[in-house]
Amino acid sequence: MTKRATLAQVAELAGVSVMTASYTYSRPGRVAAETRARVLAAAAQLGFAGPDPSARSLRRGSTQTIGVVLGEHLTYAFDDPEAVSFLAGVAEVCAGRGFGMTILPITGAPDDVARVRNAAVDGFVVWTTADDDPVLAAVRATRRPAVVHGGPAVDGVGLVSIDNQAAARAIGAAAFAGARRPAVVSFPLSRDRAGAITRGADLAEVLFPVTRERLEGYRQAAEDAGFDWRGVPVAVCATNAMAEAERAAAALLASAEPPDAIAAMSDQQAAGVLRAARAAGLAVPRDLAVTGWDDAAVAAPLGLTTIAQSLRDQGAACARVALGDGPPGGPAPWSLVERTSTR
Repeated sequence: MTKRATLAQVAELAGVSVMTASYTYSRPGRVAAETRARVLAAAAQLGFAGPDPSARSLRRGSTQTIGVVLGEHLTYAFDDPEAVSFLAGVAEVCAGRGFGMTILPITGAPDDVARVRNAAVDGFVVWTTADDDPVLAAVRATRRPAVVHGGPAVDGVGLVSIDNQAAARAIGAAAFAGARRPAVVSFPLSRDRAGAITRGADLAEVLFPVTRERLEGYRQAAEDAGFDWRGVPVAVCATNAMAEAERAAAALLASAEPPDAIAAMSDQQAAGVLRAARAAGLAVPRDLAVTGWDDAAVAAPLGLTTIAQSLRDQGAACARVALGDGPPGGPAPWSLVERTSTR
């Protein structure tokens, strides 16, 4: 490898001071056109591509980039419709400020904390994670502007979220109306992402705040309708994937006491539940009521009763906090959208 040319060598070849050569790149308006052309010609001759961006960032104390800490496989950012919407909101604000966005996938590996600690970013947006995730302390320790989407709440770090418990109680009431055997298809309970079918999930053991708060809302809705939460089946999925939810719902529907109402934690999961219902020859909502969450693009064509929220707006709100605009306001808005999938 050839040694990288320096700005001082460019200045010497162009017959100008190092400061003038530097201004050619950083403040071109302060350099005469003829001088600027001479500096750029010398740079081209030496193969000098410009000042080291890392050194420039150190001088100005900013990388012009925010980091999105994603507790998922990197492909999740492009495959999951809700993640895509959220990241679009972050990107929209970054683009308006002339900032870039770095995605930092966190997978539970030993170097997760180091990856966060060493990230060359001006602020952090943390995608929903678990109470015991060590990257939360690492983000806080950087003392850069930071915000968590969905939870958990961390002292000194912003939080952008809807009231998941209240929304789940509302959608649960719609799902369980007229039901005799309610059930839930759930997000993961902890970072080990173990799939399982349980009954009356112990909320004290649920480490993902979003999952915990939604299960609490569903529990309240079930008890409001006269059900004992300890008897309500909860099918836990490792991912927010339609195919996995379909398999979980098929297992519920093939059990000795199949449910006649299923509340799912996303529209993707609800779409999988509807596939399982069709495969079992069930009519929706007569034989099985189904609800989703997010009011994603699949919801209206499927007639899904769901919770509407704007993850794009929430992503934008997170970006503004990470850029130092101060703490977010109150909880983000949500609404119940009733369609034909419930009784």
